[in-house]
Amino acid sequence: MHQQKRQPELVEGNLPVFVFPTELIFYADDQSTHKQVLTLYNPYEFALKFKVLCTTPNKYVVVDAAGAVKPQCCVDIVIRHRDVRSCHYGVTDKFRLQVSEQSQRKALGRKEVVATLLPSAKEQQKEEEEKRIKEHLTESLFFEQSFQPGPWHLAQRPAQGSYPGSVYTAFTGTTGLLIWQSLLDWFSLSFKVHGSCQPSEQGGHRS
Repeated sequence: MHQQKRQPELVEGNLPVFVFPTELIFYADDQSTHKQVLTLYNPYEFALKFKVLCTTPNKYVVVDAAGAVKPQCCVDIVIRHRDVRSCHYGVTDKFRLQVSEQSQRKALGRKEVVATLLPSAKEQQKEEEEKRIKEHLTESLFFEQSFQPGPWHLAQRPAQGSYPGSVYTAFTGTTGLLIWQSLLDWFSLSFKVHGSCQPSEQGGHRS
């Protein structure tokens, strides 16, 4: 006598729920966006029951807020925004999809989807474009400051016999000042050494 194979017991709340998209954006000036579609997928080998909950149900109409999904199938859930007013611009609402087995009441899994009403699609695109431009400029500035060797200029050869202070014109900024200070220290030390080696005019040569 063969023993019937039992399906392993599913833990409440741990079943992954697959929904697309996970964010809904409604635009007040575009009526075509006032209706959005959520797709709930069931990749499992058993049927699922689902229920759609919302934090602000008075602002939305959910077609088929409850139903079932056959194994390895999907179902579309239509959501309409019915309170398009300026006082709701930028407010984030949440939908929660709960799934369970058809033979049980406990929720096996849940998934949250955020919904936002914006005034205009064009304004949103403009803001996103400005944001991308700012990010690009910031990255470019960082690249130049990090990797360029410095604001060097072409050094001109000093005239013969002239004081080597013209070397200073070849450098700018903090690095240039440090190099110029090093040159001054080197020349100062050189003059002291040569001066101490020359014979004194008063003492003359030894006999």
